[in-house]
Amino acid sequence: MNNIEALKQLSNIIFFDIETVPLTEHLDQLPEALQSLWLSKFETIRQRRGDSFDCTISDDQNYFDHAGIYSEFGRVICISVGIFVLEGDRLTFRLKSIADDDERLILTEFADILNNCSRRTTVQLCGHNIKEFDVPFVCRRMLINDVAIPTVINVAGKKPWEVPFIDTLEQWRFGDYKSYTSLKLLATILGIPTPKDDIDGSQVATVYYREQNLARISQYCQKDVLATARLLQKFNRLPLVADDDVVFVN
Repeated sequence: MNNIEALKQLSNIIFFDIETVPLTEHLDQLPEALQSLWLSKFETIRQRRGDSFDCTISDDQNYFDHAGIYSEFGRVICISVGIFVLEGDRLTFRLKSIADDDERLILTEFADILNNCSRRTTVQLCGHNIKEFDVPFVCRRMLINDVAIPTVINVAGKKPWEVPFIDTLEQWRFGDYKSYTSLKLLATILGIPTPKDDIDGSQVATVYYREQNLARISQYCQKDVLATARLLQKFNRLPLVADDDVVFVN
């Protein structure tokens, strides 16, 4: 396959990443039933992980630090999407973020993007660890928010070869599932340029609830999408898209 054919294939891939936070800033802001269910779930998590949690940390802080990664107790505050566009022999990468306090609005707009793209062409979705985190989280939150799940991500019951996902974590593992490798680590060891001003994923809840800075979170999410796109290019031995060819769409 020559480079032009490979670049054309890239244009049928939707790259995406999500940012999530706990449903509320404080545990006592949840309905009482959910507070009890969180404490029960977290105790199970603590027992499974043994001594990895500090027992002196309050229930409220544990909730704030950890609930955002569980779809029953967390919500989506940002989804960033990126696509390659080939115009002649020039490849650009277009990025857009959907960020809002209204989770249903975010999920509805994301569903519209997926449905519209799927109607025009056969698409694949690409992200880092999307099979284990991003896609299941989004689908569950769509169910909770009564948003119809787009066919392209509604993979329940499908055979592995019918699932249209490219997971860069899975590609890097080469069948080895003993450990997790972060996107930042992969980008570093493979020489993929990454900005030095990223917030850490563990800081997203703080930036959202205490700084009320959705714009900063959107920027961080977009950088992860761009890094993932470049990672896929690296895996396929293609030239990395240049910063000058990255277009930010409102």
